[in-house]
Formats: sequence, structure tokens, C-alpha cells
Amino acid sequence: MAKKLGPPIFLGVFTILAIIFLTGGASDDKDALRETFQVEAIYYESGYVEISFFDNSDKTTGVVLEILGMDESFQKTFSDSEFIEIVPFPTKPKYGWAVHPIVLEIDHEDFGHIQLKTEIHPLGESIPPVIYAVP
Repeated sequence: MAKKLGPPIFLGVFTILAIIFLTGGASDDKDALRETFQVEAIYYESGYVEISFFDNSDKTTGVVLEILGMDESFQKTFSDSEFIEIVPFPTKPKYGWAVHPIVLEIDHEDFGHIQLKTEIHPLGESIPPVIYAVP
């Protein structure tokens, strides 16, 4: 019988992304990024996640949204400075929302290529931190 390679591959990709985000990939000017970009992912008990992105500078030229850790990968591309995306999530993850991080790859006129990472949180709970990286 063939082994499932999904969990080991996910763990490897997640580890690499975490290392990039937490080490040399970070910018010294994170305050400007925090002031410019807003991202949130809210889980609703009715079985979906609402992901919202807003660039208050209106200089985003493209965004690739990805939800990691899903059986069937979710990825979508946007060409605007704001969007709201609804993604079906019929059940809460067994090991918590951290296994499904939200990653945004952003192309911005002033900042260049930026990566943002956050987690999904249930409606009414506090917003998890956003990790900013400029590769």
C-alpha cells in the first residue's frame, strides 16, 4: 500500500516558510507594512472562512492567496488592492487552525515582493498576529 506523503510534505514546506519568515526574510521597516496592509481570516460556525485583504496605499498590483495544509490545495490570484474571499470549511481542524496558515504573496509598487502569513480564527476571538517578510 502506498504511504500518504501529504503530511510530511506539508510539514517540510511549513518549516521552511517559518524559517524564512522568522529569520533573514524579515524587513526592519515592519511598521510601514503594518500600517499599509490589513489581512484577517475569520471562521464562521456555518462552515466557511472569510479572508479579507486591504492595502490602504492602493499600490498592490497582484496577490496570490494560499491556504496551506488542506487536502486539496487552495490558491487564488487577485489583481486588486482589496478583496474578500469565502472558502468552505465544513469542519474545524482536529489539531487547531495553526495547521492551515494563510499566506499572501504580494507585489507592491513601493515595497516590491512581500509575504504575509496569518492564521484563521473563529468569529469573536482575538486576531492572530501577522508575520511580514520581504524576501
